[in-house]
Amino acid sequence: MKLLNTIKSRRSIMPSQYNNLSIDDEHIKLILEAANWAPTHKKTEPWRFRVLNGQTKNDLGDFLARKYKENTPFFSKFKHKKIIEKAKKSSVIILICMQRDPLESIPEWEEIAAVSMSVQNMWLMATELNIGSYWSSPKLINSMGEFIPLNEGERCLGIFYMGKHDEIVNQRKPAPIEDKVIWFE
Repeated sequence: MKLLNTIKSRRSIMPSQYNNLSIDDEHIKLILEAANWAPTHKKTEPWRFRVLNGQTKNDLGDFLARKYKENTPFFSKFKHKKIIEKAKKSSVIILICMQRDPLESIPEWEEIAAVSMSVQNMWLMATELNIGSYWSSPKLINSMGEFIPLNEGERCLGIFYMGKHDEIVNQRKPAPIEDKVIWFE
């Protein structure tokens, strides 16, 4: 039942909710270790991560804000500032990447699903450690190869913001599972 309680308490905790406390490297390693145990078809383990902290995470915010300004016809100073602040407020940022093997016959959607499951594992471990986290996939994600080196066949799927928080997590009440399941005999 402890696992179900952790699953039920997992939430998106936004960077604006983070306090200024740092996350221990050991906790980051636990979160990444949890990610590594996700299921994967044919053991391809397509997940790849880039851990950004210190100045590098702030540089990411500046990079994304600059790309937003360059590529947005309806520029908003508010959104521009918010992009920078998300990075600054985060203790750690993990870039979520996927490595494809061009010789593998595994459909791309299965590899994306495996990466998504690894992120869910990260999220659950972060919840267990009382670390707030939030997965963002902005339109600018396809520009990430301009910020960090990516291997051939690798692409970035998202940004995982993390930080300590003092917030009380709101309860969620999903619609009943019975409304989403059909049984056949």
